[in-house]
Amino acid sequence: MPGAQASAHGSSSENVLKDDARTAVLLAIDSEASRVDSLLPILHRIQDALGYVPAAAVPLVADALNLSRAEVHGVISFYHHFRSKAPGRHVLKLCRAEACQAMGARTLERHLTERLAIGFGATTADGSITLEPVYCLGNCACAPSAMLDDRVHGRLSVEKIDRLVEACRKGT
Repeated sequence: MPGAQASAHGSSSENVLKDDARTAVLLAIDSEASRVDSLLPILHRIQDALGYVPAAAVPLVADALNLSRAEVHGVISFYHHFRSKAPGRHVLKLCRAEACQAMGARTLERHLTERLAIGFGATTADGSITLEPVYCLGNCACAPSAMLDDRVHGRLSVEKIDRLVEACRKGT
């Protein structure tokens, strides 16, 4: 497999993949590299396995697909779905689409950013929650909505979102 022997370059610890992460990246490459349109499926598999696409995975993917590192990084940074940093223990995605905005998502956004003391794309100091924007969960009839990890929650209020946050912090 091309790129399997490639090594991550750089001196910082974030530019070196641990054995299990390196294995996950190489498995993602192996499983999809024969496809013509393999970059996005590979990136999805890496993020599914690790929770994000580490910087050290970029040269491995680029070498395997005969792409530049800039091309791979450009795709990762273009799509909001991909993370380049490990998320918190829970990922809370607040819908920012029109239906949710019309039903109070802006109020929830202000409340969450104040309560969690973070903005979108950041993780709380205790590592419990990463807050991300999403632009439609397909739950418009139950707006405003959010997705906590893989579960959609609708008809949210400040009180309901507070209960979700508390559950995350308590580990339930």
